[in-house]
Amino acid sequence: MRQIVLDTETTGLEVALDHRIIEIGCVEIIDRKLTGRHFHRYINPQREIDAGAMEVHGISNEDLADKPLFTQVAEEFIDFVSGAELVIHNAPFDVGFLNAELDKLGGRFKPLEHYSGIVDTLTMARQMHPGQRNSLDALCKRYGVDNTKRTLHGALLDSEILADVYLFMTGGQVDLVLGGDGADSEQGKAQPVIRRLSAERQPLKVIRASAAELLQHQQKLEQIKPSASGLRGWGGTDI
Repeated sequence: MRQIVLDTETTGLEVALDHRIIEIGCVEIIDRKLTGRHFHRYINPQREIDAGAMEVHGISNEDLADKPLFTQVAEEFIDFVSGAELVIHNAPFDVGFLNAELDKLGGRFKPLEHYSGIVDTLTMARQMHPGQRNSLDALCKRYGVDNTKRTLHGALLDSEILADVYLFMTGGQVDLVLGGDGADSEQGKAQPVIRRLSAERQPLKVIRASAAELLQHQQKLEQIKPSASGLRGWGGTDI
């Protein structure tokens, strides 16, 4: 499976106010391994950046004065993501901005969903960790991903960090924290993962139970079934 972890930076928060994309960062995953291939472009938005947005990502209008317009990078971007599954944190935000940019190009391109499937890791995190904070920073703490270099938001760095988080989210349980938010609990905090260059990373190792271990597990279940049959769980449901 080919997946592209994607992030963008923008001039502001509201696409309806004609805010524009100023940075796109993507990293490629194939069969759960970061390949080292990436797509990264700064873009001249042809408008002023809001002061609040500049405080978040640190990109100024002067930084973008000599950068290409979106129309000049659109074809290369679509070629890179086509046929892949896009992994995005808060996907409606990024997809909304990307589709607005594509729509400005006079029918040259269809909406992003035509070229790629989309997975929203924010929706995934809310389902996996209901009632807890699920920002990218909170997920880094929960899964032990080192984001110490993330003093400002940047599309490429954020996509690399999200790739680490996504692989942990979909690779099995990391730690179990009861009665609190894993993002804040010192007791349940996982050991930090030292991030390496994408090309150096190894895929997560999958350890499967042997036939003998599965048989032993089934025998143990049969042994405890009679003693557990009379127990009731919370709310009167059977355990």
